[in-house]
Amino acid sequence: FAIGSSTKAFTTFVMGTLVDEGKLDWDKPVSNFLPGFRLYDRTATELITPRDLVTHRSGLPRHDLSWYNATDLSRKELVDRLPYMKPTYSLRERFQYNNFMFLTAGYLVEQVTGKSWEDNVRERIFGPLGMTGANFSVEDSQKAADFALPYDEEAETIKLIPFRVVTNMGPAGSINASARDMAKWVGIHLAGGKVGDKQIIGTATLADIHSPHMVIDEAVERPELSQPSYGMGWFIDTYRGHRRVQHGGNIDGFSALVTLLPQDGLGMVILTNKNGTGVPELLARHTMDRLLDLEPINWNGEALVRRDVALAEQKVATVRKEEMRKFGTKPAHELEEYAGDYFHPGYGTLRIDVMGDKRKELQVTYNSMSSPLEHWHYETWNGPTSIEPPTFENQKFLFQTDVNGNVVAVKTDFEPSLSEGITFEKRPDARLSDSAYLARFAGEYELTGQTVSIQLAGNVLTVNLPGQPQYHLVPELGGEFSLKEASIIRVRFDEQDGKITSATFLQPNGVFTAKKK
Repeated sequence: FAIGSSTKAFTTFVMGTLVDEGKLDWDKPVSNFLPGFRLYDRTATELITPRDLVTHRSGLPRHDLSWYNATDLSRKELVDRLPYMKPTYSLRERFQYNNFMFLTAGYLVEQVTGKSWEDNVRERIFGPLGMTGANFSVEDSQKAADFALPYDEEAETIKLIPFRVVTNMGPAGSINASARDMAKWVGIHLAGGKVGDKQIIGTATLADIHSPHMVIDEAVERPELSQPSYGMGWFIDTYRGHRRVQHGGNIDGFSALVTLLPQDGLGMVILTNKNGTGVPELLARHTMDRLLDLEPINWNGEALVRRDVALAEQKVATVRKEEMRKFGTKPAHELEEYAGDYFHPGYGTLRIDVMGDKRKELQVTYNSMSSPLEHWHYETWNGPTSIEPPTFENQKFLFQTDVNGNVVAVKTDFEPSLSEGITFEKRPDARLSDSAYLARFAGEYELTGQTVSIQLAGNVLTVNLPGQPQYHLVPELGGEFSLKEASIIRVRFDEQDGKITSATFLQPNGVFTAKKK
């Protein structure tokens, strides 16, 4: 089974062994170990420590869509996106679950040791514990004779879904393991870091990992549970008066839970192959009640009631979503004007295409996931329901236009906690930076009795006028260029029968056309 974010405790365990060896310090700035490391906020960059990375108090919200399905990016490339991801709180101000920080922690381990995060886990955990079947990728997992398949529930029907590759985000959640292997993992935590007579991690270091470091500001469900906090890769609370250290894990088609009751000498691992199911926590509560000889509580019955209410409310809410729509509107542009590559330095490239022959529609592609888009209203488009993968289902895309009438950006709610959303800026046509394509514009043009020479230097066009300095053309939207040295002036090349006939200079005081000689 995939254990998802239960992997995080493996990352902090490895870090703990490095602390024991004096190679890492929980409380020194990350920049001491990763020169050049940066976050969006300068103060946070200077102060953030390895302990902050693994306690979800960096100030950053999840920003998960930046990495989700971005399988072609290395860990370094993902970490390099962090300076462009806006925080929603200051460092250490508030608990905000964040996978990127655990990725950074794993990358930190790699830089400190000179070995991959996977090799560190193998050498420092899997090997000593004898976790012979555990691995780090869904491809390796499927080589086993008894691998679990991933399932999801849609309209109260269970369906098989594809495996999700999360190898590059490994330190945050890529481990796959059996119940037998995971029982060994539970054992070393209950044994204070020992396997047999061998101390794998310092007892005090493990106790530090299991200790509360960040209070979680959320309502307590009921009196049997205490206010939760977060240690290092573990959630911590009390269950009916018994101290509990635990961590769940959810990745497409799998839900897991590892639970420790250190003072009672008990632990359990619950692995399921259904997406986002609450079964692991419910089963853990029933099991703890029996093992601890507590008065039974009908946890499952209560959960079923809540589930039925939620399903009924969801059906009504789905029908009513049309209330948010303005009917009778139409797009401000032809569909082809929306097409192109849009870029955000923290999220990469989002592509919009026009698809279809008779009935054309827009399609969005991001991190190799594609979805058709339906016109919602005005300049807003929507990801329809019943699409696979459902990543963009009911996701809104708002296109923005500049004063020249060009579509210049698209804004999405890829990070819901950011009120301003994530804005991808449209990139000029890639051909405008291709020397082979630009060569057709080079030549001499006649403008008001003087010769304008447009030349190609590498993949940049230059404009040369008598008695004036050389100007460089910068690609812009709409197939136009601007002058680098005077950006208020734009240049448009005119074409007829496949040949360039003129260059038009669009200036604040007028529009001037130079005919090509």
